[in-house]
Amino acid sequence: MTSPSRWQKSSFSGGGDGNACVELASSPVALHLRESDAPGTVLTTTPAPVGHLLQAIRTGTVAAPRR
Repeated sequence: MTSPSRWQKSSFSGGGDGNACVELASSPVALHLRESDAPGTVLTTTPAPVGHLLQAIRTGTVAAPRR
């Protein structure tokens, strides 16, 4: 799989290259996420699971990990 060429990072992460942050890229059918300090590792998913995660975060319904 080819990695996207256009990555975005949050404006909260600052402007320097040394800032560790999550970067996001999109394609017509997928979202790609990576850490700026480990750009070779890319997590690819579709928009629906990310939307469900964001909704759970907004509503406070994210389940705590089981131990």
